[in-house]
Amino acid sequence: MQKISNRTVLGPNITMLDSEKTQLAEIITQKIDSRKILNNGQAQKKTFEINVVMTQFEKGNAFARAMLAGLGQIHLDGEVRLVLTPDQTTVGAFTVSKTFAWGGIYGSSTRIDDLEPIFADSVAAAVTGQQDIQK
Repeated sequence: MQKISNRTVLGPNITMLDSEKTQLAEIITQKIDSRKILNNGQAQKKTFEINVVMTQFEKGNAFARAMLAGLGQIHLDGEVRLVLTPDQTTVGAFTVSKTFAWGGIYGSSTRIDDLEPIFADSVAAAVTGQQDIQK
């Protein structure tokens, strides 16, 4: 099985606490590990590094979402590069974007912590060559 290390950084004008960045990186790593188990393991062993550049990280506003769907949206967007190490050859690049905009009680009770695993699983699906089933 391949070894994958994860590096999450912030794009320009993106504000995240170090703890939020670390948490997101850990969730991405966990989702990749979970998805790697589903692959057949017959491929040649390689080591990869994933570079995730967050281009949008908005926690939104729960009160605004409760008042009207579409207001106070949660956004997670990132540019992802899969790099073969140690020669630093880029073998894949893609973007992942997740938005939550439901209103009412469901919208007001949903937080960015609820959307991060969905974002991370989309990254993991692309990295492991599997289908992203969470929309």
